[in-house]
Amino acid sequence: MSATKDLPENLKHSEKSRQLANTIAYFAATMVIGLSAASLGPTLPGLAANTRTNLGEISFLFTARSLGTLLGSVLGGRLYDRSAGNPVLAGVLLVMAIMLGLIPTIPLLWMLTLILLILGFAEGMADVGGNAMLIWVHGKRVGPFLNGLHFFFGVGAFFSPIIVAQALLLSGDIRWAYWLLSLLILPVIFWMMRQPSPTPQTAKKDGEGKEVNPPLVFLVSLFLFLYVGAEVSFGGWIFTYATRLELSAAAAAAYLTSAFWGGLTLGRLASIPIAVRYRPRTILLVDLFGCLLSLGVILTWRDSLAAVWVGTIGIGLSMASIFPTALSLAERRMILTGRVTGWFFVGSSAGAMLLPWLVGQLFEPVGPQILVYLLIFDLLAALLVFSVLILYSSRPIIK
Repeated sequence: MSATKDLPENLKHSEKSRQLANTIAYFAATMVIGLSAASLGPTLPGLAANTRTNLGEISFLFTARSLGTLLGSVLGGRLYDRSAGNPVLAGVLLVMAIMLGLIPTIPLLWMLTLILLILGFAEGMADVGGNAMLIWVHGKRVGPFLNGLHFFFGVGAFFSPIIVAQALLLSGDIRWAYWLLSLLILPVIFWMMRQPSPTPQTAKKDGEGKEVNPPLVFLVSLFLFLYVGAEVSFGGWIFTYATRLELSAAAAAAYLTSAFWGGLTLGRLASIPIAVRYRPRTILLVDLFGCLLSLGVILTWRDSLAAVWVGTIGIGLSMASIFPTALSLAERRMILTGRVTGWFFVGSSAGAMLLPWLVGQLFEPVGPQILVYLLIFDLLAALLVFSVLILYSSRPIIK
């Protein structure tokens, strides 16, 4: 628990210092997850060249990575409930660093697929751990901190394509980009190992009457399935979308990817004070309509690079607070154990696994515009699930 009001005065400062140190650790861990997550899209053509495969075949990497994330989320939720969380998180960050270093050296698709599966597994465990333990540290006041956590994911995701672009310009090779991303994880591991782990939440908070709510867990997981599928698809395929339509050269298209993650980052920074003033349902409704409007701009002016830039930034801004706000909404209605948080990430991982793969299968036979059409359909479905979620979560709690 994060409450310190019942502690003696001489322990309050120490408790707050531990909270701050752990918060910094989880922010930093989430930032390097963002660095890793956003690296695949801009390097996809380079990895296809390394493995001598086409885009339809190489798109299976999204599926393998997301399958690994799903498996890591399932295992991670239970493991964080039963073990000291910070050493577990440090260990999976080390696995991430090793896998990133190996990716650009692999010449065979099946071997690269295995590496991405392991990387996704580590990312899933790391993501669950950072979110769950931040909730344990700050309790019911976690809303702004969750937005801050996901802001740092956006920071990492914003700089990742820039690192890739600079590596391409300076060396013409993606190896140095992956090796630098790998090295950036090491200081975070050292910091994490120095911090004490927070105490896991139990299945019920004493005096608060909040318990695990299976139907709400399902609805939130389904919503995150649809949302994360859209986020990963857009971030992973906008580079190829712009280059295949000959709207941009490769290096400039990498900056377009950064624009998406940059919009996501700025939106999450802005959402920190917004989360204090507005209800989660209001924020989520505005976000979803903003995503649909931005996709409409890209679809209406499909041959305009300026429209793609405007739509890309708009989608990034609109998607910014969806994930943390959904978690904040869930935290208000039930207890979030590591296992429950893990199920949320199972849903998000499944979405990240399915929709980008579907885009890859249809991209070449149908054309690049399939990206926009699929995302519009996906987000309309998310809006429907959100409506059901709000109706259900607004029901009075029966004790």
